[in-house]
Amino acid sequence: MRGDLQTLKLLAAAALLFLCAACGGGMSEAERAAAEMTGGGNPARGRAAIEHYGCGTCHTIPGVRGADALVGPPLSQVASRAYVGGVLTNSPENMMRWIRDPRAVDGLTAMPTLGVSDQDARDITSYLYTLK
Repeated sequence: MRGDLQTLKLLAAAALLFLCAACGGGMSEAERAAAEMTGGGNPARGRAAIEHYGCGTCHTIPGVRGADALVGPPLSQVASRAYVGGVLTNSPENMMRWIRDPRAVDGLTAMPTLGVSDQDARDITSYLYTLK
């Protein structure tokens, strides 16, 4: 009896995993593409990290609660821009580099270095790459 219950639990868990994989885990096509481009970044975690680090204090960022400031450039359509920070060719690697340490890229930038972790930078980049 106990073995049957364990088997039933395992089958239920497997079915749930299959359903999540089949529906893309709830991600839109843009989110899946951004996650792939960034090597596994998660747009939902990126949006949360943007709120955590206070990026909306300086930027207007679509889809982020309270992110309507105009100190820095608005980040709408940032994924379609030619440059990141005005100095780096726009690529996921360069955007992550900019987010982690903008002053190492451009010592004259007003953007502060916030101590963003590598994973948070990957997730934030993944979210920003959904903004086309």
